[in-house]
Amino acid sequence: MDFGVMSNSHLGRRQSGILAHITSLPSRFGIGDLGPTAHAWVEMLAQAGITCWQILPLGPTGYADSPYQCFSAFAGNPNLISPEALLADGWLSADDLAGIERPDGPVDYAAVIRLKSQLTDRAYDRWSAEAPAEEREAFEQFCTDQRDWLEDVAFFLALKEVHGQRSWQDWPEALRCRHPEALRQARGELAERIRRHQFRQYVFDRQWSALREHAARLGVDLIGDMPIFVALDSADVWSNPELFLLDDHRRPRFQAGVPPDYFSATGQLWGNPLYDWSAHRATNYEWWAARLRQALRQVDWVRLDHFRGFEAAWHVPAGDMTAERGEWRQGPGAQLFHTIQRRLGPLPLIAEDLGVITPAVDRLRGELGLPGMRVLQFAFGGAVEDRFLPHHYDRNTVVYTGTHDNDTTRGWFDSLAAEERRYYRRYVPDAGEGPAWELIRLAWSSVAAWAIAPLQDVLELGSEARMNRPGTTQGNWRWRATSRQLAEADWDRLAELNQTYQRGSSSPTPRRDEPSRHGSLGHAE
Repeated sequence: MDFGVMSNSHLGRRQSGILAHITSLPSRFGIGDLGPTAHAWVEMLAQAGITCWQILPLGPTGYADSPYQCFSAFAGNPNLISPEALLADGWLSADDLAGIERPDGPVDYAAVIRLKSQLTDRAYDRWSAEAPAEEREAFEQFCTDQRDWLEDVAFFLALKEVHGQRSWQDWPEALRCRHPEALRQARGELAERIRRHQFRQYVFDRQWSALREHAARLGVDLIGDMPIFVALDSADVWSNPELFLLDDHRRPRFQAGVPPDYFSATGQLWGNPLYDWSAHRATNYEWWAARLRQALRQVDWVRLDHFRGFEAAWHVPAGDMTAERGEWRQGPGAQLFHTIQRRLGPLPLIAEDLGVITPAVDRLRGELGLPGMRVLQFAFGGAVEDRFLPHHYDRNTVVYTGTHDNDTTRGWFDSLAAEERRYYRRYVPDAGEGPAWELIRLAWSSVAAWAIAPLQDVLELGSEARMNRPGTTQGNWRWRATSRQLAEADWDRLAELNQTYQRGSSSPTPRRDEPSRHGSLGHAE
């Protein structure tokens, strides 16, 4: 079958990318957002000949601020809304932003949530009072076009507000179990709150669309990230309980995770509810088709996190405190993807096939024609599997120096055992570049169609810059680059690697000495 994911047009072009979530960009508001710095960042990538920017999931974050535990699989994260763009649109004033100058450093999510909520509330109030007719029509059209998910998400978030942000599992039974009369009454009482949340999604969508269009003009593809599972405390599960393995009281019967592996001796217990695949099959996978359709409105490629779960997923009994005890249960396999492809057309997907990968998972990926992932760190320390060594790659591969779940390459190298380091040096002779740039060069020189490095490796940062430590819930997702670090990064070196290994963009890019129309990421204070 010509699945269309790795079409001939892809295999004829070698690409390079940088992995950096939007939250990791510098800004004056304590978190990277969709404003001028993100537009300047895309220009910086294009100037270096980088053709892909990979991000983490875009949803509104919930538990432990993880982008893999979102309140919705469809909505955008309001914390990424740019106040500067709201100022340009006329919905905030200069006085609203006066004196706001958050320092560089890790994201303080509690402070950011307070600040962004206050600013978007002010923007909504001004918009409600002053928006011209055409602006209101655009908002209403957005609400109509996205009704299938927007109404439930806005209602869900409004209900969380009036219930002290508690999980829907702890709401009164009538709301938890969606009794029609209780829902009707609550919708009437919360109408204004619901509209505010719809406005936030409207603003996010406009700002994201502007950023995506800017990236497209510069020849930079956006690679998104879709977690296979959704959070229990989400509009998805609350609105569609029949699609998940829940009991009669709408409590999970199982929780997702993986058995003991390289990252954790007791496995990783994610806590997400598991899908009732028979129920999805009965709907012709309508929910999944809608989810992928929404993702492809936002990005050019979608990385499917935990791809192996589509073949079989680890089901841990509800209530267990580790993922050691569980069983693999069959997923939908190729049927899901063939069904969605018939509806949406070719699907530009990347399979995250790390961890416990069986021949059945490899066969599924092969049947679908999806590129798999290879992580260079795993070739030399920790997991140490031959399939991660570059001489085993085929072209239909995305190679990474490391991912958001790994230590930075410098931190990883510092922790290698003596024998691991000796083997690494046999494979990668010391050329004085340092481990981060050595792995970047190794990735770029490989046969893999894509080569991607986390921003932390380009900046040669140590373990202090790690984004996530799997199996932990504290201190993750907070790392941010500073303007000085980006100004001092060796982008010319990346451009040279792109030229040497034929991974650069062939489209025109702004001159390196040409100022950005959107601001600068490259000033060193």
